[in-house]
Amino acid sequence: MDDKKSEDYAIKMPEIEMRNFNGRASPTQQEPFLGGARKSTRSSAHHHLGLSNITNSPPISILAYCLASISMTITNKYCVSGANWNLNFFYLAIQSLVCIVAIMLCKQAGLITNLAPFDSKKAKTWFPISLLLVGMIYTSTKALQFLSVPVYTIFKNLTTIVIAYGEVLWFGGSVTASALFSFGLMVLSSVVAAWADIQHALYGQAEIKGSDAALALSTLNAGYAWMGMNVFCTAAYVLSMRKVIKKMNFKDWDTMFYNNLLTIPVLLLCSFIFENWTHDNIALNFPIESRNNLIIGFIYSGLATIFISYCSAWCIRVTSSTTYSMVGALNKLPIAVSGLVFFAAPVTFGSVSAIIIGFISGIVYTWAKVRQTQMNKMQLPTSQPVMSASSQSSRDASSA
Repeated sequence: MDDKKSEDYAIKMPEIEMRNFNGRASPTQQEPFLGGARKSTRSSAHHHLGLSNITNSPPISILAYCLASISMTITNKYCVSGANWNLNFFYLAIQSLVCIVAIMLCKQAGLITNLAPFDSKKAKTWFPISLLLVGMIYTSTKALQFLSVPVYTIFKNLTTIVIAYGEVLWFGGSVTASALFSFGLMVLSSVVAAWADIQHALYGQAEIKGSDAALALSTLNAGYAWMGMNVFCTAAYVLSMRKVIKKMNFKDWDTMFYNNLLTIPVLLLCSFIFENWTHDNIALNFPIESRNNLIIGFIYSGLATIFISYCSAWCIRVTSSTTYSMVGALNKLPIAVSGLVFFAAPVTFGSVSAIIIGFISGIVYTWAKVRQTQMNKMQLPTSQPVMSASSQSSRDASSA
């Protein structure tokens, strides 16, 4: 019965296809593969249209940037927060190595087309900037190792103050009253966060002993010291990069490529000189129960640097530098909250208040920069306008 149905179908189908309503040969008869080609073209057009909608969507770009930065902070905190962890230079070297390998693979695959060939003269000029980068990322991981994610995020706001006044001294910038107000809020949020941390370390647990309180306080002091160094290292790196990047004519991928490539030998050398590479210490740093997760974290942290760079440029391209700056300010709140969720950071009145004040300070600072930009546009230019380091980075990213 089934065979009969198949025969009828095979016999009748050609008769239907041979002629259309005008008695002419059907398109399928004339060009047997035309129908399939049209279907393929339509599906391909729908696919490209859907992809275009995604790549040009401001909400998706903002969400991608936020997720990339949050995941990067969480991954770094996880990788360096082991009880016996002391191989920060090695961790950063692997991070840079993964980033370089990923960039080269993307270039070979044609995903990155504007990466210039390696130039030894440019490398020599850029090498001091890479040394500053080593200082910045090393002190960052050390501060993150001793401090909670919310406190680290709040204290990171102080970098904005140092960079702003560095621009005043080096490039003749200016600080408005609104920016000064936001700086005051940033300092206040840092003081409140430190006070809440110290109070929790001393009196947070009823069963805490004097020796434990002293150890917790010592850990916090170490974290604050590393955070202070990180603020100045970050400011020195950003300001110096702004001064040199104009001469180098670097795009976004060039900056990332030279930064990571030049830091690898420095980080490996520092690791072999200053870090303990005995078998016992390696076993302590990579315990069997968490070894695989650490390796995955190492790999992802290297890839996340690329994700953040791409998502930053993507966000600026489909929105604006102003929106990007505002997103960066607003993003500090979910980063701080993620620290409370994933690492059980103490939730106290002081810590929550510090997060809220720091969040408001970021919004006020962004609003002050937007207002200053609008005022500058209303004035007739009499000289080359001074561009902030953050704005210069955004402009470089958007032009990459």
